Amino acid sequence: MNTTQVAAGADMLVDSTLGSIARQIPGSTEVLRRHKLDFCCGGDATLASAAQARGDDAARIASELRALVPQPAEAPEEPDALIDHILARYHDVHRRELPELLRLAERVEQRHAGNRSVPAGLRAALQEAAAALEEHMAKEEQILFPMMMQGGHPMIAAPIGRMRVEHVEHGERLRQLEAMTHDHTPPPDACTSWQALYAGTRKLVDDVMQHIHLENNVLFPQFGAGCH
Repeated sequence: MNTTQVAAGADMLVDSTLGSIARQIPGSTEVLRRHKLDFCCGGDATLASAAQARGDDAARIASELRALVPQPAEAPEEPDALIDHILARYHDVHRRELPELLRLAERVEQRHAGNRSVPAGLRAALQEAAAALEEHMAKEEQILFPMMMQGGHPMIAAPIGRMRVEHVEHGERLRQLEAMTHDHTPPPDACTSWQALYAGTRKLVDDVMQHIHLENNVLFPQFGAGCH
C-alpha cells in the first residue's frame, strides 16, 4: 500500500493493517490514537477488524485517513490564488501534523532510550522547527500576505527579504532533521511508531521545501525585480 493507493480506494484502506497505515500515511497515528486503535502492539489487525472490535465505523475512519493524503494539484501562479493555496496546503498542514510528530518523537526517545540508533534530541529539534515555522507563518499571514493581496506596497521588499532569510534558516533545520534521522531511514528493528515518525519527518521536509520553493520562486518575484 502506498499513498496513491490509499487515495484510490476505501476497500483497500479498510483491509490494510493498522501498522501499515501508521507507517505509510503521515499523520495517521493521531487518527488511529483518537479512535483508540492500537497500531503498535495491535498493528497486525486490519482497520476493518480493529474498528469492528471497538464498535466503530471503519469506513468513516478510512475517510478521515484518506483526507490526510495530499491530492495532486498544480499550484496557481496568480498571487491571491497562490496565497490561498499556500495557506491551505502548507500552513494548515504544518499546524496539523507537527503536534503528532512531536508526540511520536517523544514516545520513541523515551521507549527506546537504550537503543544506540534512537534519534536522541529529535523532539527538541522538531520543537525548534515548529516554533520557527509558526512564527514565520504568522508574519506572512499578518503582514506580508495582506500587503500582497492589496496589490503590493512600496515597502514590501523588506518583509520579503526577511522571509527569504528565514527560509534559509528553515533549510538548515531541515538538514539537521535529515542528519538526525539518517535521511528518514529507521533501523531494521524499528517499531511502528518509529517508522511512522520517520515517514512524518520525511513528509515535513518535502512539504517545507515545496512551501519555500513556491514563495521564493513563484510568489515573491511577482512583487518587484528587487525581490529576486
